[in-house]
Amino acid sequence: MHDVCTYRIEVRGEVDESNLNALSPHKMTVVRTDPAATLITICADQSGLIGLMRHLNGRGFVLWSLRREE
Repeated sequence: MHDVCTYRIEVRGEVDESNLNALSPHKMTVVRTDPAATLITICADQSGLIGLMRHLNGRGFVLWSLRREE
């Protein structure tokens, strides 16, 4: 549960990295952005990921996918 992993998160719409990281509990990096979706990477443990999902939801982002990288 405390293992830090890299996650790829895709959210709906085009998102600026500075806007994404504003008030975020973790640093996120934008990998790809286009009008339809933005792909983000983050390094976090499971509890950090859950907190981040709550943060994104509270800011109105719509989650399209979440995948743990090997």
